[in-house]
Amino acid sequence: MQPNAIPEHRERLVFTMSTNERTTTSEKRDVYQRVTDAIVNAIENGAGSYRMPWVVRQDKGFSPISIATIKPYRGINTVVLWAQSQTKGYGSALWGTYQQWQSLGGQVRRGEHGSPVVYWGAYESKDTSADEPDERNSRHLFCKGYTVFNLDQVDGVKLPKRLKPTLTRNARIERAESFFGAVGVEIRDGGNRAFYRPDVPAAVWMPGFDQFPEASQYYSVLAHETTHWTSYESRCDRQLGKRFGDAAYAMEELVAELGSAYTMAGLELELTPRADHAAYIDSWLKVLKSDKRAIFTAASQAQKAADWLAKRAGQPTVTEAAA
Repeated sequence: MQPNAIPEHRERLVFTMSTNERTTTSEKRDVYQRVTDAIVNAIENGAGSYRMPWVVRQDKGFSPISIATIKPYRGINTVVLWAQSQTKGYGSALWGTYQQWQSLGGQVRRGEHGSPVVYWGAYESKDTSADEPDERNSRHLFCKGYTVFNLDQVDGVKLPKRLKPTLTRNARIERAESFFGAVGVEIRDGGNRAFYRPDVPAAVWMPGFDQFPEASQYYSVLAHETTHWTSYESRCDRQLGKRFGDAAYAMEELVAELGSAYTMAGLELELTPRADHAAYIDSWLKVLKSDKRAIFTAASQAQKAADWLAKRAGQPTVTEAAA
């Protein structure tokens, strides 16, 4: 988002990490619920074909891109825009606010509905009644909800020339080989199965490369299992059981699926849906419908894992544009 832009249809949600007390200046549903509803709707629409909302490849990029900065969105924003693209059939990866499209000569068509994205920031407040100087400053997180529109919803826009270049197919495969080699995960022969065992934290088990119809399918599964591999305490130390209890296993699978999507998008390879994940769909929906912040947690943990792998592989991670 552009720093000085004041997009239409904006809502502001403020909460403190200590109390989770929230105030909103909009009568709309809060941003957590809007995002969760978009994801749930996309999962339900794609469940019959085992096609989840993060299995998306579009023109101009494998990740949704902010038209204001030509940088990809990250975390929950990536997931919700993938979900919206799948359910509404958008073919472009480019997104912007109403004013941002106008600045490029475009006009959002009458009757088009936007999609929610969020921006996280922080501010400090002073407590003059505190006895000690160090206790007078408190740090708080805030969340702003914005509405963005896809290029397919806009007429007359003049696109900038600085769009992200894409790799050739051969270059993507070479990049994938280099990526997983640099990560250092030990790949063992899994016969006909792909899995990660926490009691053997150095390795993941994979079927042979020649058992997959396409190379991208092999790397898709490898990215999924390698995301599980990051859960070990010396890597990302992911312990979802503390919050999700009996649903922790399904949530870990959701984190791995999202982490695989983020990693594959970074490698410019198409993620392949896995039929065996159909068994988790009901569990995912149950958790998401009962906890409107669950998808935010899953997306955050998946982005953390993808960033950890990228750093380990010596590849730069992209910071999402500030609102």
